[in-house]
Amino acid sequence: MYWKYALKRILIAIIVFIVIIFIFSLLFNKVAETTLKGQIDEIVKAEVLSMSKNNRNIDIGEYRKSRLEFYYKKYHMNDSYVEKVFWRTYDTVTFNFGRATNMKSSRGSDKVVDIIAEALPRTLILFTVAIIIEIILGIWIGLKKAQKAGGAMDKSTSVATMIVFGMPSWWLGMIMIMFFAYVLKLFPSGGMHSVPTPEGFAYFLDYVYHLILPVFTLVLLGFWGNAFLTRNIVLGTLQEDFIMSARARGIPEKNILFGHTLRTSAPPIITMALLSLLGSIGGNLVFEGIFSWRGMGNLYWSAVQSNDIPVLIGNLAVTTGIYMIGLVILDLIYGFLDPRIKVGG
Repeated sequence: MYWKYALKRILIAIIVFIVIIFIFSLLFNKVAETTLKGQIDEIVKAEVLSMSKNNRNIDIGEYRKSRLEFYYKKYHMNDSYVEKVFWRTYDTVTFNFGRATNMKSSRGSDKVVDIIAEALPRTLILFTVAIIIEIILGIWIGLKKAQKAGGAMDKSTSVATMIVFGMPSWWLGMIMIMFFAYVLKLFPSGGMHSVPTPEGFAYFLDYVYHLILPVFTLVLLGFWGNAFLTRNIVLGTLQEDFIMSARARGIPEKNILFGHTLRTSAPPIITMALLSLLGSIGGNLVFEGIFSWRGMGNLYWSAVQSNDIPVLIGNLAVTTGIYMIGLVILDLIYGFLDPRIKVGG
C-alpha cells in the first residue's frame, strides 16, 4: 500500500539524517568543545562580576568553581568522548544549536537559529525564483527542440548549451555586474537593499530591483541545460507507439506534445527540477559572495572565516535536513506517478 511505502521512505530519511549529523558531530567535536568552553568562561566571568558587585561577602573563587561545574555538567563537558559526540548529535538533530561565537543576526541576536532563520529565506527566494524561470524556459525550449530535432533551433541551442555550461558562475556574474551595473547602469552591483533602506511598498520594490540581476544571471546559466535534458527525454517519448497512434488518429500536434508526451515524460523532468531546487538550498558560496547576497552560502563562508562552529554546524544541519525532506517528497511523487516503484517493481 502507498502509506507503507511513504512511511518506509520517511523512516529511511530520518535514519540517514541522524547518521549524517553524527558524522558532522564527530568531525567538529574537538573544535566545538573548545568553542563551548570559551563561551562558558565568558558567561561565568559575567556572573562573577555581577555577583561581586551585589554581594561583597561571597567567596569569588568558590562561586566561580561552582558555576563552572554547573555549566560543565549541563553541557556534558565531563563526559567521555563518545558521550559528548552523542549529546552533540542529539542537540543538532533537535535543532538546539546554541549561541554563535562571533556572529549575530541583523537584530542583534546571537542565537544560531535566529541567524539561520534570517539567511535561509534569502537563499530560497533567490534560487527558487531563478529555478522556476529556468524550468519553465527549459521545458518550453526543450519541447520545441524535440519537436524539430536536428533543425536549426535544435543545433544552435545545443551549441549554446555547450558554451554556457563551460562558464563558471562567478565569471559570468562578474561580467554581468560590469555590463549591467557599470556600463549600462541599469541595476545595482550587489547587496539586497539600497542605502538608506526604503520602507513600506518601496522596500519590496527595492528588494525586487536588487534581485533581478542575480536571478537573470542564474537563469542565463541554468535554462540551457534544462532545455537539453528535456529535449532528450521528450525525444525518446515521441518515438513511442502510443504517440504514433495519437498522430494517426488526427490529434493536434500541440495536444500530443503538451498532453501525451509531457505527461509521460513528467517523472524525470520533475526529478531534474526538484534536484536543482534542492541543490540550491545551501546557497552558492561564490555566487552569493559576488552579489553580496546574505544567504546560506554567504553565511557558511562568514562562519568559516570567523571560526564560528555553532553557526557552521547549524548551517550544515539545516541544509542537510531540507535536502532529505526534498528527497522524500521526490520519492513520494515518483511512487504516486509510477505504481511499480512503491511495490518494488
